[in-house]
Amino acid sequence: MSKSLGWRSGIVFFTILMGFIYLTPSLTQDLPSWWSSVLPTEKIHLGLDLQGGMHLVLEVQAVKAVESHLERIVEELRHDLRKRKIRYHELRRQGTDKIALTIMRSEDTEALRNLMEDHYPDFDLKPLSGGHDNTAYQLVLTSKAKEHIMKMAGEQALETIRNRVDQFGVSEPDIRPQADNRVLVQLPGIKDPKRAIELIGKTALLEFKLVDEEHSVEEALRGNIPPGDEILYQYSFDPSTGRQKKIPYLLKKRTLLTGEYLTDARVQIDSRYNEPYVALSFDARGARLFEQITGQNIKKRLAIVLDNRVNSAPVIQDRISGGRAQITGRFTMEEAKDLAIVLRAGALPAPVKIIEERTVGPSLGKDSIEKGFKSMLIGGAVVILFMIVYYGLSGAIADCALLLNILFIMAGLAFFGATLTLPGIAGIILTIGMAVDANVLIFERIREELRVGKTPRASIEAGYAKALVTILDAQVTTLIAALVLFQFGTGPVKGFAVTLSIGIIASLFTAIFVTRIVFDYLFVVKRMKRLSI
Repeated sequence: MSKSLGWRSGIVFFTILMGFIYLTPSLTQDLPSWWSSVLPTEKIHLGLDLQGGMHLVLEVQAVKAVESHLERIVEELRHDLRKRKIRYHELRRQGTDKIALTIMRSEDTEALRNLMEDHYPDFDLKPLSGGHDNTAYQLVLTSKAKEHIMKMAGEQALETIRNRVDQFGVSEPDIRPQADNRVLVQLPGIKDPKRAIELIGKTALLEFKLVDEEHSVEEALRGNIPPGDEILYQYSFDPSTGRQKKIPYLLKKRTLLTGEYLTDARVQIDSRYNEPYVALSFDARGARLFEQITGQNIKKRLAIVLDNRVNSAPVIQDRISGGRAQITGRFTMEEAKDLAIVLRAGALPAPVKIIEERTVGPSLGKDSIEKGFKSMLIGGAVVILFMIVYYGLSGAIADCALLLNILFIMAGLAFFGATLTLPGIAGIILTIGMAVDANVLIFERIREELRVGKTPRASIEAGYAKALVTILDAQVTTLIAALVLFQFGTGPVKGFAVTLSIGIIASLFTAIFVTRIVFDYLFVVKRMKRLSI
């Protein structure tokens, strides 16, 4: 028994030591330099409700992703029709899932059908009217393809938002998908909510388009826009007047290059003007395309367009190789950094709309912590006092196990990198009561054994043996419920489930294993004759 007691005590002391090690980074920031290279530095993270921050619910407008997909298909189809010499009157997007196409010659119908079957299987080719000479068609996107595009838009938006938030430098963000193409974003400790919203919600669609210098911008502004052109504006701040200038550009609609080929975007300082700009780097394919575009359009202006706004439109002086470009625009350093972040993280596949916005002040979070800690102290003190009054020395042993239980819960939160929320504090308070509940069952069993005349040592062994099944049954069923809450719950529910799950496991260890070691030491090693219970 003494040998068994030795290794069991060693397990307990090792567990307590590890608990203090994992809890130390959460208690102090003044750690020695060698700590991070040898010991864990993960600390307990505080949720939005405890340290303040921002709560957002965003809706991904996935229908816009379908419309963008159709616009790209229109451009691809226009190229393929010209390649196969199929002449057409009209080719345009119609609604959110159709493309209107009118060909000039009915004899091209078979070639059109072959083209659609070979390269556009996601579309059904439907004639608008019967007859041999029919030349008007609708290309209808299949429902399966439409659902797939919308699903991918939601998933890509989630990943893009997560990348942007990570690069923004927010610690412990909570970003998760919800039903109906919605995304929950919680940013604890955020200092500038307005900047964060602009960063998260920016579509960041980067496009390179040629400026149409053959036609007049003034004529286009009067409504005479040439086919295949569009008017976009550059917005710049005029420091002399303090107003924002709006400069129109007549651009070719066709996008020569997009930001999908970007590999990096960094803020640099222009040595001549001492102003920040964003330096871009393209991948191998993007570099080839950029070199080809610049080589074919020397002395022409290439507009750099971000979210349908012209940032700059420099003249191409020579072929640009190496896959590097830059965006200038009289940025502040903060604006340049945010632009680099959204470009590195990638463009959102569809615009996002803020459905719910809520800001929690740090003072409210501090007040929540104080009240939660106060309720935990009062609840713990009442339980400790009750156990000592009702069970004497045995109650004091259970109270020591209870204190260890709280230590293990907090260390467990640090070990898993979990986030402590206000409902999580409620879960800790609940486990304080549940932790002594197991000891109450054991002690009542021991009392029953003492009443029938058994010795204290025999009563302890019988009490633990008979109560074990009941304790495991109660705690394991509660643990299953907690795990279900963790799996399917969101936000506060998950925070409650985390502390409850860790607390149940810790209470089983302290109530059954730790207290039994103390009783074995007192009645086996020290050979106490009387049991205070």
